[in-house]
Amino acid sequence: MNTIRNIYCVGRNYRLHAAELGNDVPTSPMVFAKPTHALAWAKGQEIALPGGKGDVHYEAELVVHVAKPYQAGLQVAELVDQFALGIDFTLRDLQKELKEQGHPWLLAKGFPNSALVTEFCEFPGERVCREKDFSLVKNRVEVQRGNIRDMIFDLQTIIDFCGHHLGLGAGDIIYTGTPAGVGKVRAGDRLQLLWGDEVLGECSVRWS
Repeated sequence: MNTIRNIYCVGRNYRLHAAELGNDVPTSPMVFAKPTHALAWAKGQEIALPGGKGDVHYEAELVVHVAKPYQAGLQVAELVDQFALGIDFTLRDLQKELKEQGHPWLLAKGFPNSALVTEFCEFPGERVCREKDFSLVKNRVEVQRGNIRDMIFDLQTIIDFCGHHLGLGAGDIIYTGTPAGVGKVRAGDRLQLLWGDEVLGECSVRWS
């Protein structure tokens, strides 16, 4: 199992997702972080998410794992060794309130188990990843489907932005953004993350 250091996330990286939440499309990567306490592995288990704090939304994403320290000029294939699928769980009502107050999103994005991730697989290269969709199935119904070819900022842009502004090193992971179709989770929901037709990870939800 990978040792994870920093957890970076890219917001609003799919145009239709930005539109569904009434947000402007960013002109440069919009990056935030989650604490490592947020990490949860999608291994079929039940995970606890905060109830009583408004709507909890799922946001399925492709996640990349960084293998070595960033240096300007290095390409994605030289830096990324593995990929996974993940869910950026979000306290949507709280996020809206924090945004209106001009406050950081951390309380809405960084709670325990808010960074769900499957086991990592060998990274086949960006071109190959563009040939396959990822999806989220909730209670046997597909609720999200995406492909990284539809991202506003591609993997190289994201890597360069994070590496230049924040630093990147071995063990860092990046959630690359979610496509349209985000929605609520409820206690008892069963969630499955698929790469093409293959289930990479799953979990069920209970309220903490």
